[in-house]
Amino acid sequence: MIIVLNPNIDATSGSYQQITSYLNRFSEVQIQSHQVQGHQQSLTELYLLGNTKQLSLEEISGLEGVDRVIRISEEYRILGRHQDQQRLTGFTYNDVEFSQDSCHVFAGLCAVDTREHVEIMMRALQSHGQICTRMGAYKPRTNPYSFQGHGKECLPWVFELAGRFGIKVIAMEITHEEQIDEIQTALAKTGYPTGVMLQIGTRNTQNFELLKAVGRQTELPVLFKRGFGVSLNESLNAAEYLASEGNSRVIFCLRGMKGEGGAPHRNMVDFAQVPLIKRLTRMPVCVDPSHSIGGRGRSPEGILEAVHAAAQGIVAGANLVLVDFHPNPSVALVDGPQAMLMDELPQFLEDMAACHEFYQSRVAIWAQ
Repeated sequence: MIIVLNPNIDATSGSYQQITSYLNRFSEVQIQSHQVQGHQQSLTELYLLGNTKQLSLEEISGLEGVDRVIRISEEYRILGRHQDQQRLTGFTYNDVEFSQDSCHVFAGLCAVDTREHVEIMMRALQSHGQICTRMGAYKPRTNPYSFQGHGKECLPWVFELAGRFGIKVIAMEITHEEQIDEIQTALAKTGYPTGVMLQIGTRNTQNFELLKAVGRQTELPVLFKRGFGVSLNESLNAAEYLASEGNSRVIFCLRGMKGEGGAPHRNMVDFAQVPLIKRLTRMPVCVDPSHSIGGRGRSPEGILEAVHAAAQGIVAGANLVLVDFHPNPSVALVDGPQAMLMDELPQFLEDMAACHEFYQSRVAIWAQ
């Protein structure tokens, strides 16, 4: 059961104390409080676990400060929609709104290599009005001898450059719990010039201890990638681990599935499931065309296949695109062959904006 309180009621208000006092009468019910920060207001939601059948929806709905009460299913208890279209989707972080209506491009380096390349990338993003990027400091690799990132040593200058060029959010993959502290420490020491969205990579989709650790911190939101070898339902339940520990600011990312069916692409593109995820959950949805396609092949009209894939996702309602760029892909230390070129950035951004406008026009057509 979920109790949605009226806007801007928090744990310090009298109404909140009265509601929790009422609920504490039921010893078999546990209460988890979650704060949902929207662009203009904050909402407190109380998640009730345990034997909730004994609770009366009518009584709880009548308590002062209660907006509505929702009976929920077993799956995706916190992140799910549960047939309630009024609940907020998404969140605001570092003054950037992420919701099922927004659309952002996170173009950047799959792996940070040199300060020069990071500066070139961020300068280009600023010149085109972009405030988000991806930068990989920690890189899990299939081959143990491959480059696995500069780690915490590069964080201070990456964050400083981000602040200089107006980047508000950096998507950054982590592989171990201690890297959360390394990122938070580096942000504090540099004066919080930017924000970080922790990325859970596809290899860690079911690393439940890591998910619990990431979920226990609520300062940084999470970009959660679908596991490339597990079902969508398994990946959605894995994302719920984050929310169950306290962090419900989660974006779900589709990045392609392993299998021969996708060949010669790197993975089978699964972006047709964007609307399904938005129907089942309140999470904004991201698509990663770079790791789905895994190359720079072009269609007969000259458009990169990865751009076509990104367009499919945005036209289907995706809210974020995670895409690899590099100033010089031939010397990139990770995934150079799939990176887009800097002179392709303007066209890519214009294409994605056009796709989002087309998606909005489609929504308007079907709303008639």
